[in-house]
Amino acid sequence: MHARQAKFGVAKITHELREKGVSQELIEAAVEQVKGNELDNAKEIWRKKFKVSPASREEWAKQARFLQSRGFGFDIIKKVLNQQKTDE
Repeated sequence: MHARQAKFGVAKITHELREKGVSQELIEAAVEQVKGNELDNAKEIWRKKFKVSPASREEWAKQARFLQSRGFGFDIIKKVLNQQKTDE
């Protein structure tokens, strides 16, 4: 799980654990650990892939889809992409 959190968000990790037959109690405990670092993980994953803030709606959507495919929720995606604009 620790190795996966550097690449994926809560939704993807939860799905993978369910597929492997892990009990719901253990999944919930794992999710609590991952949620604390989810925003930082999403920022780091975004930074490695894109490096530049989206300049258009199409680019924003592309970057959002990438983060969503990695298992991050829309609230995290909005924070990452909107923060990148304000940082520049």
